[in-house]
Amino acid sequence: MSADDRRDRFRALHAAEGLFVMPNPWDVGSARLLASCGFEALASTSAGLAWSLGRLDGEVTRDELVAHVASLADATSLPLNVDSERCFPDDPGGVAETVALLAAAGAAGCSIEDYDPATGGIDDVEVAAERVATAAEAAHRLPDPMVLTGRAENHLRGVDDLADTIARLIAYRDAGADAVYAPGLTDIDQIAAVVREVGVPVNVLALRQGPSVTELASAGVRRASTGSLLAGAAYGALVAGARELLSEGTSQYAAGGVAREALDAAFGSGAGPRG
Repeated sequence: MSADDRRDRFRALHAAEGLFVMPNPWDVGSARLLASCGFEALASTSAGLAWSLGRLDGEVTRDELVAHVASLADATSLPLNVDSERCFPDDPGGVAETVALLAAAGAAGCSIEDYDPATGGIDDVEVAAERVATAAEAAHRLPDPMVLTGRAENHLRGVDDLADTIARLIAYRDAGADAVYAPGLTDIDQIAAVVREVGVPVNVLALRQGPSVTELASAGVRRASTGSLLAGAAYGALVAGARELLSEGTSQYAAGGVAREALDAAFGSGAGPRG
């Protein structure tokens, strides 16, 4: 399936009724395993990628992200949405060039967020909306446009202000975002208010303390993603196993390992790259 076909499929998922789950792999192996489970789309995770490189979130370069996206997009036939952080506004060509590079790498969609790690704060909404508009114009000029998601980072950064979050998401929608995302929301009534007010597809981060996928669907959420949670769980299992080896000298951790049949299905000769 071509990149254009996957972009078309991704747009169709957003236009359809109901919620789709879009888990976040962090490498080719996790992408193929998730694809073999039957999901309809995948999304990258900036934190998961950074951890796989032995770094913290926010320390990956644009070139590294683009190479990562190319490898994930080539690994499966599923549409891939990209966690592209701020879309690297300070790199050559800025936001528009980042979007173009991600499209060339095979992305079906990407996001742009309003948190600035340099200041440790949230951008002014006017500045953030201007960047969303730049990203949207670049995403939509393609023959088969990418889905552009505008992200409001308030609730991940200690700003518990639903009214401001909704105002930001509306501003990003008006600037051209096809979908919106406020990661960190866990109250179903607040999530329903976002869905009701913004009027475009809403993504919700499926957190452990948050609503179930069924509850999110009943609130009108269009898509749910896992962010860095799956990568964190995998790394958590690795650390727990390592500590068992050191402290107990046993390997009971292996009881939770992935089944060989699942690996064969995901990685076997008939499950290679799907361009």
